[in-house]
Amino acid sequence: MGSGAQVILMSSSTLKRWRSWPALVLIVLPAAVAGCGGGGGSDQFKPEKLGRCEDFDPLRQAFFGDTHIHTDLSLDANLQATRTSSVDAYRFAKGEEIGVQPYDSDGDPLRTLKIDRPLDFVALSDHASFLGTVSVCQDPSSEAFEARQCVAYREDPPSAFFELNALLGLAGQENASYPELCGANGRICKEASVDVWAEVQDAAEGAYDRSSRCEFTSFVGYEWTPNPDAANLHRNVLFRNGIVPDRPVAFFDAPFVEDLWAGLRSECIDADTDCDALTFPHNSNVALGRFFMNKQKDQSPFDAAYVQERAEMEPIIEIFQHKGASECLPGQSTPDEFCGFEAMPFNNLASTNLCLVSEPIPADFVRSAYGDGMEFEQALGTNPFKHGIIASTDTHIAAPGAVMEYDFLGHGGAGQANRDAPADPGLPPVPAMPDIVYLNPGGLAGVWAEENSREAIFLAMRRKETFGTSGPRILVRFFGGWDYPADVCASGDAVAIGDDNGVPMGGDLPERPAGVDAPVFFVSALQDPGTEEEPGVPLQRIQIIKGWLDAVEGYQVEIYNLNDDFENGAAVDLESCEPQGEGHSSLCVRWEDPDFDPSESAYYYARVI
Repeated sequence: MGSGAQVILMSSSTLKRWRSWPALVLIVLPAAVAGCGGGGGSDQFKPEKLGRCEDFDPLRQAFFGDTHIHTDLSLDANLQATRTSSVDAYRFAKGEEIGVQPYDSDGDPLRTLKIDRPLDFVALSDHASFLGTVSVCQDPSSEAFEARQCVAYREDPPSAFFELNALLGLAGQENASYPELCGANGRICKEASVDVWAEVQDAAEGAYDRSSRCEFTSFVGYEWTPNPDAANLHRNVLFRNGIVPDRPVAFFDAPFVEDLWAGLRSECIDADTDCDALTFPHNSNVALGRFFMNKQKDQSPFDAAYVQERAEMEPIIEIFQHKGASECLPGQSTPDEFCGFEAMPFNNLASTNLCLVSEPIPADFVRSAYGDGMEFEQALGTNPFKHGIIASTDTHIAAPGAVMEYDFLGHGGAGQANRDAPADPGLPPVPAMPDIVYLNPGGLAGVWAEENSREAIFLAMRRKETFGTSGPRILVRFFGGWDYPADVCASGDAVAIGDDNGVPMGGDLPERPAGVDAPVFFVSALQDPGTEEEPGVPLQRIQIIKGWLDAVEGYQVEIYNLNDDFENGAAVDLESCEPQGEGHSSLCVRWEDPDFDPSESAYYYARVI
């Protein structure tokens, strides 16, 4: 390869949603691993060793989960009458039924929901900023219970929602301050949050299967939530094990992302306690053009230290969820019909919540950031946007993995709160689609890990061997190298060949060997088998999306359809939502880049429709 050029392997799979368009799954490059110190902690929280599970597989297996879930501990969910708890969310993820709002006069839910299949792993992500606020405003023994804002919290939830959420950056991130109900320096809410945070940890520990069966993995996590001018700059924080800080590093104490990372380093990663954490962005599609903007907290451009820290702390990104897709935007330079999949006509959180159309901004989408990242790497030595891909739901009713469109009750992320039962008992309990019509049920996070344990799944996220789906449990794998045999797909040991001769999704290709013209990839995908009641549907095609930096034209993108028969009639009737044509139960394609230029940096990701 030429001087300064790099080839990045990303993999993505696009999964067909049950309605109209297909969804996308992407997988990307590796990141540096931030290590933890040693020692400390009780035995139950000590770091695990790989290999404790009966089904350990060194070649890795796919696990599906949800890493973006809000329960009654989140301010917005609580104010819209979500009563389901962390424990309820874990029960739901394991296949049990839960009740959801609205509730009748006896406190019984008027709706129930059950997932079609249990999940393998879950990370709850309640808003850390208001954990103490939610607690004290509902606790009659709290000294803040009769404070003006707490009274409004209980008696006028809509106004309380807007007043409290305005504190998350409307006056500027630099002016972040706790609600007045929290007292001087936020003392009352800080103290209350310690107990709530302990409850979060206890719920995660109680749900975690520490037996050798390893049937379910629960992570401790939370959401860090700045909204400057209603721009979504949110990150979810996920911890490697049960060793975590005494309180979350939340927005009011860490209003800029640099403060978040610094707090996680000082209180976790570098604290010599075996604590480790990563952060991942979500909903870059509604960030007012700011999510990938070349500005640090002091408004100066990125420097080498910043891009290095961002790359290490944020190996993955949530590219699809309840509030739309963040992969790419229709109408950008490269024609791509699938950029229209679940594209929302909003560019910030306020217009999303109020359903007021606002023009999406191309710079907020991940495909645009992938190009910017390669340019930053040329200038500063590190690519800060070399993200692996996941998807999740962002449910606000504690229903992780509720991606079934045939039974979609809404996730409560925007639109009607459905707090109260109808006055007339003869009326239906809620509208058929309680969220605004642009929202969808969300997606799932996929990882390739040796076993279903915190350690294995966390490390898979670190190395970016991840993918995201729009709901269906399609299995996709993507490998890249310089020498894969022509019959690799027919081989009985394709995964071992993929590892031995190259890198999996999330990896950087090594230097090009002498005499080799271009990289070689192979992608395999299996359709979601579905359930007896709702069987999965066949696959239509595999695509590879390539992005590169041309010396003259700058950032370029090309889309390649890998299977020639994708126009075999496999489609969806947009009137009835019924699948048409035969399609494929499985696809595997070996592909060599016909346009490779060794002097240019490039990335590749796969998408399965």
